[in-house]
Order: sequence, then structure tokens, then C-alpha cells
Amino acid sequence: METDIVIIGAGAAGLMCAMTAARRGRRVLVLEHNDRPGRKILISGGGKCNFTNRDAGPNGYLSSNPHFARSALKRYTPQDFLDLLATHAIPWHERDHGQLFCDRSAADIVNLLVEEAVAAGTTIQCNVSASHIAPTGEEDRRWVVETSAGPVHCQSVVLATGGLSIPKIGASNFALRVAEQLGIPVLDPYPGLVPLVFGEDDLAFMRPLTGIALDATATCGKTRFREALLFTHRGLSGPVILQISSFWKQGDAVRINLCPDRDILAWLAERRDSRPKARLHTVVSEILPNRLAQSLCERAGMPDTVIGQTGNKTLSILADQIQAWTVYPTGTEGYRTAEVMVGGVDTNALSSRTMEVKSKPGLYIIGEAVDVTGWLGGYNFQWAWASGHACGECA
Repeated sequence: METDIVIIGAGAAGLMCAMTAARRGRRVLVLEHNDRPGRKILISGGGKCNFTNRDAGPNGYLSSNPHFARSALKRYTPQDFLDLLATHAIPWHERDHGQLFCDRSAADIVNLLVEEAVAAGTTIQCNVSASHIAPTGEEDRRWVVETSAGPVHCQSVVLATGGLSIPKIGASNFALRVAEQLGIPVLDPYPGLVPLVFGEDDLAFMRPLTGIALDATATCGKTRFREALLFTHRGLSGPVILQISSFWKQGDAVRINLCPDRDILAWLAERRDSRPKARLHTVVSEILPNRLAQSLCERAGMPDTVIGQTGNKTLSILADQIQAWTVYPTGTEGYRTAEVMVGGVDTNALSSRTMEVKSKPGLYIIGEAVDVTGWLGGYNFQWAWASGHACGECA
């Protein structure tokens, strides 16, 4: 079989690339090893697909080259994707932190992308896997893709197979394997946007608090996020933990502020004057969930202490427990629950304008397989749209 472009992977980036390239009159074949396109899209956002974020600019991405994503993101913006939704009358709504979701179902997004791609002339083949790609050395057939349905000759190959996250829906390391086989540098991948896990000492404190959620900040190194934190039987989760996990490395400390809007030490001192006969955990429960307040006081060694009998040093110990709680995660829950893969194909090997591999003309890599990882909240979908569009305009 012969075609102009073979796109391996019918996910967000691959379908956007197909749609864009086919509109230019290119003959496009998309290969998907799953039985349907867009499986990761369908389960995202609780089935509602957090398809982009109003604030999805270059500063919301983690990469060894923080400037790499700027070109593609500038040329395909969140508003561009909203304009595309409008052409299909797909309703959506905005949640906290600029997150945009479908009103009905993530299937709306998949159907839109497939319809647009097919209408432009794309062929999508599901249940077909690629096993190997190689340059042919021929001017008019530069690449051959070996697939379970036979070889395909083409001018351009686009690797849009995603990363290692969520293996239950067919996550693949195909792009990373191809890169390594062709001598394209790969930065060691690791799970991102993933719950953190802890040792038994920390879990003894956390497990009884399972189900408690509150607004908090989490800091790792120079990076800080503020969102909801959730105690679980495995440790800590919630958006703020998922955000900081992408920046956490083994051995790093994470500092948590459970009450970021107050100076807790000053507030406790004021309460000591106004409620001198109250127990500390009762006072703290004014601003934190009762179970958490009691546990914090117990861990600080003052389970039944009356606040009027405490000195500044004692209050400072408790304030640190609340606003400078430092934990050392033992790891993460891994790719099983990770929303993304951090790391991947080194951006220095790619053109930021086209996503083409500089040393391998006709080979392009887009989406999650590239060392560009967005924050939680629609940023990674915006990178998929932007990188897929940039590639589709040139491949």
C-alpha cells in the first residue's frame, strides 16, 4: 500500500494531525492498534473530557526545553479549538482554574475529530498495529511502515502513539522504541499527574483521614500549586498532589500548607486571648475538618491541651504542622493511575515549528511521546491539538 502520510495512533494528537494534513490534500492513513479511535479521550475528565484550558500557555508545561512548546501553542490556541467545537454545536462549560469540559460526553470530541478527518479524506484503520518503521532511501518512498496488515510505503510517518500512562487502555512505548532504534535521544520517562505514596509512618497519620479534602498548597523545590488535597488509604491525592507529582523526583521533599489563607501562628495567638479555655483541637477545627484538627494536635503532642495554657513555642510547633508539613514520598502509584508520562523524546531533536525529527526527514513525533508535559486541567489536550496541528500543516 502507498500513501502520503502514515499516522500511527488515533488519539488526540494523531486525529488532529490527520484532519489538518488531509485538508491540505494529503493522502492520510491513520493506524490504531485499539478497536476504536480516541480511547484515552473517552475516559478523560470523568467521561466529560477536559479538552483544553483557557490559560494553556507555554508557562503551563514541563520540559527540559521550556521554550519548545511556544511555537505550536501560539499557532493553535484554546480559542481555535473552541471555534472547532462551535462548527459542530458541541456544548461545553467552564470549571475552576479555566478548565473546559463537554456538557454531554467525551464522545462528542472523538466523533468531531473522526468526522472532520474522514470528511477531509483520511482513512482510519483500527485493530492494526505497527511493528517497525524504516527509511527506504528512495526519493519518492522515503519510509516503510511494517504493520499487522502488511507494509505501507509513504513520504512521511507521524508517531502519535502517546506515552506509558494508563496501560489498561493500550498505552504504548512504540514511539520511544522507534526513537531509540533510530538514534533519536529520549529523556528517561516517569509517571506524571499521579498520586504519591508514602511509608508506614506517614500512612499511620494519613489513613484515618481518608476521604477528607481541603484547599491546600504543595511545594516541591521552587514549584508550588494550590488546589484541592485529598487524603486516601494509599496516601495523598487530589489535584494539588497530582500537579506537584510531575515535578517530584525520588528523595525530594514536598511541603504542604493546609491553610494557605491565614497566618496560623498569629491566628492561634489571637484565639488564645479570645478563647483561653478552649482545647487546641477545638480551636483548630474552626478552620480545618474536625478529624484533621484532632490528628494534627495529637501528632504535635498536644491532644487535649487547653490553648490558654500554651506558650508561643508550643503554638509555633502546631502552626508548622499545619502550614509547613513536610513529607518525603516513597514513590508514586505509577503509570497505572498516572494521567501522563513526563519525559520522552528529546525536544532538541525536533523542529518546534513542524515536529519533524531534524536528523530523519519525513519522520514526525507529536503529543505525549514528546518531552512536553502540561499541568492538570486540559493543558495536555491543548498540547495534543497544537502539536498535531503544527505537524499536520507541514507533513
